[in-house]
Amino acid sequence: MPHTFETHLDAARDALLRARACVREEIRDYPSPIAGCDAQFNHLLAQRQRILEALGFLEASVFVPTPRSPTEDCGVESR
Repeated sequence: MPHTFETHLDAARDALLRARACVREEIRDYPSPIAGCDAQFNHLLAQRQRILEALGFLEASVFVPTPRSPTEDCGVESR
């Protein structure tokens, strides 16, 4: 079965979901007390945010302007 771009997007989504689970586990198991200046913990929080943003980009619909629909609010023109 040939790979399509959807196959690769699904693989990326699955990898990000696994990464999110790993980071959540690391944050959950991080020893307390957590100091505000704890660089390793702050790094985990930053990585979690990057993963969430990447997942959001994969799930977001993308508007591609065309001459018939130059902006998102123009609607869909049919002939």
